[in-house]
Amino acid sequence: MIKNKLITARKERNRTQNDMAEFLCISQSQYHRREQGEVRISEDEWTRMANFLDKKIEDIREEDMITAIYNYDNHSGNYSASNNYFYNIPEFMMKNQQEFIELLKLKIKQLEEELEKLKKGQDAV
Repeated sequence: MIKNKLITARKERNRTQNDMAEFLCISQSQYHRREQGEVRISEDEWTRMANFLDKKIEDIREEDMITAIYNYDNHSGNYSASNNYFYNIPEFMMKNQQEFIELLKLKIKQLEEELEKLKKGQDAV
């Protein structure tokens, strides 16, 4: 549910989504998702935003229409709804990420060795 009261209050105060995001210490895209109702706004965030906009919480707050999102696992044939959410990551993506991690580990090792050589070189000076 789009947070029209929040959007209106933000615009009345000439604040951008980026201003709000920086104040909340989140990214602009994360703040945008909150305004669009895609991400739940916590009690603390409502309070902080109200203070930042110099408004009462009830002037900007709109309740979330919480909807359950169910993951139906078509591969197992289990079509019953569950509160457990599982995400299937394609094997090629997992392999790619594991290779990237190994590459990063190798680079870290090389940099540590280079740093050790530089330290030894400074000790000799």
